[in-house]
Formats: sequence, structure tokens, C-alpha cells
Amino acid sequence: MPVARSFTIARVFLRYRLDSLVPAGRRPLWLRGLMLPLKILPQPKAGRGERLRRALEELGPIFVKFGQLLSTRPDLLPPDMVEELDRLQDNVPPFPSDDCIALIEDALAAPVDELFAGFDREPLASASVAQVHTARLHTGESVVVKVLRPGIDKVIEQDLRLLQVLARWVARLVPDGPRLRPVEVVEDYRHTIEGELDLVREGANASQLRRNFANSPLLYIPEVYWDFTRENVLVLERIDGIPVTDLAQLRAQDTDMKRLAERGVEIFFKQVFQHNFFHADMHPGNIFVSRRHPQRPQYIAVDTAIVGSLSREDQYYLARNLLAMFRRDYRMVAELHVQSGWVRADTPVNTFEAAIRAVCEPIFEKPLGEISFARVLISLFQTARRFDMAVQPQLVLLQKTLLNIEGLGRQLYPQLDLWKTAHPFLEGWMRDRIHPKTIFGEIQRYGPEWLEKFPHLPQLVYSSLEQSRELGPQLEHIGEQLAVSHRRGRRQYLRRAAGVALVAGTAAVAAPGWLAQLPPIGWIMGIAALALLLWP
Repeated sequence: MPVARSFTIARVFLRYRLDSLVPAGRRPLWLRGLMLPLKILPQPKAGRGERLRRALEELGPIFVKFGQLLSTRPDLLPPDMVEELDRLQDNVPPFPSDDCIALIEDALAAPVDELFAGFDREPLASASVAQVHTARLHTGESVVVKVLRPGIDKVIEQDLRLLQVLARWVARLVPDGPRLRPVEVVEDYRHTIEGELDLVREGANASQLRRNFANSPLLYIPEVYWDFTRENVLVLERIDGIPVTDLAQLRAQDTDMKRLAERGVEIFFKQVFQHNFFHADMHPGNIFVSRRHPQRPQYIAVDTAIVGSLSREDQYYLARNLLAMFRRDYRMVAELHVQSGWVRADTPVNTFEAAIRAVCEPIFEKPLGEISFARVLISLFQTARRFDMAVQPQLVLLQKTLLNIEGLGRQLYPQLDLWKTAHPFLEGWMRDRIHPKTIFGEIQRYGPEWLEKFPHLPQLVYSSLEQSRELGPQLEHIGEQLAVSHRRGRRQYLRRAAGVALVAGTAAVAAPGWLAQLPPIGWIMGIAALALLLWP
């Protein structure tokens, strides 16, 4: 840890008395002794959430963005701290326009005046990682030019190392450290922030989302101009929309607020379950509403650096979990967590079911329209974490996105019944998953791969038989040793020996791709082996 930065963090730590964030009753004896000299410092007047927010703001943009990430983790922090961290703003003074122009010209190998018909040297917006300028192409399109801050990668790497050191300290020294999993949280943040440092990746994400919602009345994604895009420069179509939090403007154009809120929910579930590719940074600053068709409002999303996706298994288990929760089938919720591998296989299902019931029943006593869908999911994950549920990065991103979407929806239309909108979608998705048309589509998708492997089947069978022949002498030796046993025992041992041989043959057939490449003969041999091994 650089010495100068260490002193800066220590100074800020003391100035805002962040030591008081650890309750006195939870501090081990040695930590109380270490903190004893701090008693001479004046007692803080501001609340702990406000002091944490101001400390992060003073430590700089990377810590601000880390605080923003923490604000989406109410499963880790108490509500008062989450509320304060929600107020963190990622607005920093812009860097000089001459430096910005030099970066653009170096990346695109041409003067700005040749690249653009017009370029506004005053930035439209400035944040911790990049700043944005408006411009006009020679073909007439209005665009925005996003440019990474010079040297920001070195700053981020240094602060990430500092955060990792602090996370290890918290894990070791704070009584609740292991439960908070600070090292994993910082590692998740590393992946998130590093994704924001490659603007080609952000452009690719935007292109994928734009393709997913092509001609959709729900969501519009600005076009990427690839001829002008590099790792540190991104040129996008300039959009004209109303900030989603500007309720006065939205109402002034007579926007259908109920429909707008419901469409936000529909966009979320389409991205997660239909496209399996979701914009994972949908906070209000990145969301606008088109000025066209206010009675059929359309969202516009920008800043696609952070996206998420789920495995097919996670999609399936998540959908079934949500459906089971709102049916109050807590047994199914517990079993699904075990089946999915989200909790350990030896988790006692009865105990886990009782814990889920204790969390969910008080919530479901309210009308569905008053239930926070995202909070139910968070409560579920909190309960599962008590049963040693590992941190699932893909589910953390999804949880964060759902929090943003639901919070936004209720701000637009407080009577929003998220479950009423989500339930038909989930039911329909579950039906479609086992529909013959879907199964036929899977055959069309993977059929060529299966056909490509089919000619190799005879050779795999021959290799299996050769391997079984090589095992013959060993099997004869086993038979001789068992000849002195009781007849029934001899039959049992021989069956198990044959089972061993079939297992070996199955492995040979499966090699080198194991189950993914296992042909039908391999499955038959494996099942036969299992029957022989288990038959008394």
C-alpha cells in the first residue's frame, strides 16, 4: 500500500470516526485496546451513514463508485447506511479539453476537425472514469463522444489494491467480517470497474442490446459508430429523451405513468429470461423516456458497460424459485436451492424451509401490490447465506438490477403491482421452456454438432472393447480369488467386478469430453454398470 495514500485513508478514517461503525459490544478485547486512544477525539455528530458517505466522497472517485456498489447490497449493510450511500454522486470536475482532444486524435489517428463536422469542446457530462462531449459527423448525425480519463487505469489499479488490503483487514479484524465477505465484494467490484475501462466492450454490449430490442416499442438503445470507436473512445448516437426522474416533464407531456412503470418491469424480465442478457446498471441516471408516443412510452438506456447473464440452470431455478415463493411453497424453495447448488448439498431441507417461512410469511401478509419483489429476493438470499450460500456474482448483478427497476417503477407509479406484471411472464416462460417448438429449436441448434460426432462412434466403441479386453486377465484373477466364497457372494462379487469393467469401458467411450460427448452406448454401459454395482 503506497505510504502517502495510507496516510490519506488514515486521516479520513479518523476525521469521520469510521471506527464507530463497529459497535462497541462487537469489538474483541484487543481491538478495544487498540482504539482506546481514539476516545480523546470528539464524538461525531453526524449519523454513521452520512459519515461513511462523506468519507468515500473525500477519498475519491473509485471509492465513490465502490460506495455506489455497496448501496445496492442491503443484504450486507443496514438501511440507514444504504440510504446515505444512495446519495453518492459520480460527478467530478472534467479534465482539460485539450487533453481529451489529444486522446481522441491519438486513438483515431486523425485531427478532430477531420473526424467530425463539429465538436463541442465543453463536456456534456463528466464522471470518475470518463467524460462525454457532443459532436456532429460529416454525414449529419448528432453523436456523443465518450473518452476515458487519461491514466485512469493506473489510478483504479492502485485503489483496487488498497480496497483489497482493507477488505482483508475487515475480514480478519471485524467480528462480522466473515459474514460480510468483504474480499468477495471487492473482487466483484474489480470485475465491474474493469469492464468500464474497455469502451469497445461497452459498444459491443450496446450493439447486442440494440439487436435484442430491434423495432421494440419497449426499449431503444443508441447506435454505435464503430468506425470511430476504440478501447478508450466510444462514439454513440445522441438521443433526445426526458430523464426518467423528471416527473414534471413526463406529466407535462401526458405520459401514461402506469404503462411506463409496467413496461420497465417487462423489459427486465425480457432481458433476464427471454434474451438472457441484461443491462445491469439501470440506475435512473442511465434511463430516459422518449418524447414520442407518451401514451405508449418507450425507454431509452445508455451506459451499457455492465451487463449480466445467467446459465440456463440458474434461469430455470430462479424462475421456479420466484413462482414457488409467491405460492408460499417454501418446501419447493428450499429444495430448489439445494438442487441448484446455491447452498450445500447436505443442507437440512426441513430447517432451511422453516427459516424461509419465518422470513417470508410476515411479508406476504401484505397485499401483493405493497410487497417489494426485490426485498423478498434479498431476504431469501440473506436466509440462504446463513446456510452457507456462496456469493453468486450473477445473482448479485440481477438483484441490483431488480432493485433499480422496482424502485424506479414505484417512483413513477406508486401503485405498481410488480408481481401482477411478472407472474404471467414467468408462467409463460416456464411453459415455453418445455414446448415442442423449443425442443425442436434446441435440436436444430445442436444437431449439427451431434451429427459431426456420430461418425466417431464406431471407433469409440472399438476402443471401449479393447480396453475391456485388456481388463480380462485382471477380472480372471478376481474370479479366482472369489471362487472360495459362498455361491451367492461369488455371484455378487462377479457382478460388481463386471460393473467395474463397464465403468472403465464407459469412461473410455466418454473420453475426452466426458458426459458432454457421451454417446448412447456409453449411457447404456454406465446404467448397466450402476445396476450391477447396486444389485444386492
